[in-house]
Amino acid sequence: MLAVPIPMTANQIVDDMEARIRSGEYPPGTRLPSARDLAVLYGIGMSTANKVYLILKTKGLVVGVPGVGVYVAEDLSQ
Repeated sequence: MLAVPIPMTANQIVDDMEARIRSGEYPPGTRLPSARDLAVLYGIGMSTANKVYLILKTKGLVVGVPGVGVYVAEDLSQ
């Protein structure tokens, strides 16, 4: 039987994205992948991708600009 990888949970992806933001891989002001691209990148569904960005917004790490995209927040002091 072929093993199918188990997708990461939303919280695991949030932890990964937060680490990337805090390490400077995604510096302040950087446009992040769209929710659709995030879903493809991590092999997750759109609802999980949207949940990831919602959690990151709640943590103050990203800001959403309607119709434009999601960006790393300029102030990461939180």
